[in-house]
Amino acid sequence: MANEKLLGLIGYPLSHSFSKRYFGEKFEGEGIAGFRYELFPLEDIAELPRLIEAHPNLLGLNVTIPYKEVVIPYLTSLSDSAQAVGAVNTILFTKAGLIGYNTDIYGFEMSLRKALTRSGLSANRAMVLGTGGAAKASRYVLEKMGMQVQFISRKRKDETLTYEDISAELIKKYDVIVNTTPLGMSPNTSTCPNIPYEALTNNHLLFDLVYNPEKTLFLQKGEEMGAHILNGLEMLHLQAEKAWSIWTNLE
Repeated sequence: MANEKLLGLIGYPLSHSFSKRYFGEKFEGEGIAGFRYELFPLEDIAELPRLIEAHPNLLGLNVTIPYKEVVIPYLTSLSDSAQAVGAVNTILFTKAGLIGYNTDIYGFEMSLRKALTRSGLSANRAMVLGTGGAAKASRYVLEKMGMQVQFISRKRKDETLTYEDISAELIKKYDVIVNTTPLGMSPNTSTCPNIPYEALTNNHLLFDLVYNPEKTLFLQKGEEMGAHILNGLEMLHLQAEKAWSIWTNLE
């Protein structure tokens, strides 16, 4: 189609992605013409310049695992929030260059605020499982909301605890527990973060950024103990709409 604007997603692998279907249904359902959304699995981020050169009609890209951080050197500038967290999930192509944004921040915050309102919890402390780009976006929002944040990783680093450090006594001190790792994502649905689930109560909110399956083992185990649970689907929809507003200058 002449003058068709191309949007897409980069990452690797992309078998788990919902983006192409989401935007395809959006274009059809809302009668939006002149746009196409495609998946661009890149085995290495160094393939990005070649992809851009091959598609001169690119208007924007979403960025997913494992490139939310390593894509930054390929960009011309960053939004304030993307700069603050050091991770990008949305790119806008302009005459002045490639601008990086982080719409995960918006999606995460809006979804979490709704869940806390529903649960009636007053959250002061949050535990974040994982230390990648999504974890950094989560920390940005949680601290903005006034919470003290503790990172958990497989390896001990500055201010980061390991899973072996999480005792039942420790987990009781945290109101919100966020899984930013891919553990439990389809097809590996039998996996989950190694935390003492038996210590969870109805004073906890578990937020899994994974959305496929709808209820991961992490969420199942939390729900069995009475915890409030939230998956990443609403966040995904919110961040996608925010990306759309950036690409079409509606923000």
